[in-house]
Amino acid sequence: MPVPAPELGAYDFVSETKADLEWADLITVDLALFDTPEGKKQLAQTLIKAVREDGFFYVTNFNIAQERVNRQFAIGNKFYETPLEEKLKYVPAGLDNGEFNGYVPAGRRILNAELNLRDRVEVYNIPKFNGDFKHQHPERIQQHLPEIEEFARSLHSEVLDRLHVLLAIALELPEDYFTNIHKYEVKSEDHLRYMKYTKFSPEENDKLGQMWGRGHTDLGSWTLLFRQPVAALQIQNHKTGAWKWVKPQNATLTVNACDALTLLTGGYVRSTIHRVAAPPKDQQHVDRLGLLYFSRPHNDVPLAAVKESPVLQREGATQNAFEKSGNPVPTMEEWTFAKQKWQRTKGVVRGDPNHETAEILPGWNERIYA
Repeated sequence: MPVPAPELGAYDFVSETKADLEWADLITVDLALFDTPEGKKQLAQTLIKAVREDGFFYVTNFNIAQERVNRQFAIGNKFYETPLEEKLKYVPAGLDNGEFNGYVPAGRRILNAELNLRDRVEVYNIPKFNGDFKHQHPERIQQHLPEIEEFARSLHSEVLDRLHVLLAIALELPEDYFTNIHKYEVKSEDHLRYMKYTKFSPEENDKLGQMWGRGHTDLGSWTLLFRQPVAALQIQNHKTGAWKWVKPQNATLTVNACDALTLLTGGYVRSTIHRVAAPPKDQQHVDRLGLLYFSRPHNDVPLAAVKESPVLQREGATQNAFEKSGNPVPTMEEWTFAKQKWQRTKGVVRGDPNHETAEILPGWNERIYA
């Protein structure tokens, strides 16, 4: 593993909230069971239950030490100390057309038009280190790039590859079915993200209805979210429709299933609806730093429903929305940039129905949830 740069310093996590929140009771996928056939079979059933009901689940024992995770939070925190004029040099040239690697500044979305309150979310996305992408970053990222690469690659080998094997087992497919379309060395739009939510005042939070980001789904295969103690993430249960808070758990990843898996499984795996609320009162005085990884199939993979799965055949999940409507099935690359362009629309006002239900591809209208 690369030797950590000594000048980085530690990242201090804030205390967890003492508020009495309605927490989601999420399933845990314990990867310590992965190394035996019986354990894999058990985990496969646990995983498919999770993605069919809540969509979010916890992952434990994933062979990445907490010290390495803490280092990534420290790198992200140090990056956000960079002056804005320097960060703006790394905004992708095609941001308005769906490009996303590099720095995405805050303020592109209007949350309250009357008060001109804009979002305060900053994002820095780092793509794969497989030779398909340029890696020109601000100094506070560049000096830690070997460490970042090692961390990103370990997420594939220790977490994502295993989840893909378990999903294949659950769908009665060959174990390598999904790993074969999620190889690290093949071009895809995976990325590691440092994400900062700058706080609003209590009065501003009231004006925003205590809601920073409305309900949505992610576009890829899986999203990995590392423990972040400022409570804000809420999920909607697929069965009940109820919104509940996601509790940060020590030594865990919080994972959600995303759109690409929904399309590939004809709706059997359900993309998770989630949103970002204002934190509880005892945490509204701090900013919120997130560390995430977004997994996506290879760019050239057509997002047609898998036809070989006996499970999907028995469940009648052999066509997705594109196939049912007779519209062209997009490749992962086409899907990614269509949805990213919609998500990154500059100047959009919260509640604009033309945006919230926009057709981003023939046969697919997006949706924003409450």
